[in-house]
Amino acid sequence: MAQFSITIAGDSAINLVFGTTISPETNGVIRGAVQTLEADPIPGVIELVPTFCSLMVLYDSLVIGVDELCERVRGKLRNLTSCAQTVKRIVKIPVCYDEEFALDMDTVATHAQLTPEEVIALHTGHDYLIDMLGFLPGFAYLGGLDERLHTPRLATPRTRLEAGSVGIGGAQTGVYPLPSPGGWQIIGRTPVRPYDPDRNPPILYAAGDYMRFVPISKSEYFAIDAQVQAGTYVCDVVLEEV
Repeated sequence: MAQFSITIAGDSAINLVFGTTISPETNGVIRGAVQTLEADPIPGVIELVPTFCSLMVLYDSLVIGVDELCERVRGKLRNLTSCAQTVKRIVKIPVCYDEEFALDMDTVATHAQLTPEEVIALHTGHDYLIDMLGFLPGFAYLGGLDERLHTPRLATPRTRLEAGSVGIGGAQTGVYPLPSPGGWQIIGRTPVRPYDPDRNPPILYAAGDYMRFVPISKSEYFAIDAQVQAGTYVCDVVLEEV
């Protein structure tokens, strides 16, 4: 049975804290908590927001008080166990690693004592668990970056990165879904829009899904970009048994 503590987060939210270390095991427990609370909703609960090691429960204080909410949450999660995935939902993200888009590829390659080709092979070599979403709409924090690619962030962040920029920051990698300042080392760009407010759903993935980077050429990048602009591109999603 999974253990957790509850902390107060203002006058309309509580945090269920399941640990202090980012891991697939903690992620699985949090997903189990989300599934349990969604399957049998507590009146007054507005939203569930999973993070690396905790789950924020937002509620309407005019419908339910914090003491009752905590009691009901503890009751529902009394026998909580990790959510064992039998099927992985994998969102395939095409990425062009051409030097036009890979602003910091040489820095990452030099730091890792690898060639750019080896960096690309490692970066696209396995699927990344989406631990949580945050920072920007559709920004996925990914677990499992190969240790050889761990690279310090920029000493001075850039004031603007283009949407779709794919970067490495310390032990993490991810995609900037919108134009944004950023301090990660940029090694490529995707033409896909992880976040589109006019799409249903607006974000391509959720915490607990996986992301797979697929290398594409520069000509493929612009071809996909044209489809994205026309609204005809459909991101490839595959289901694999665990």
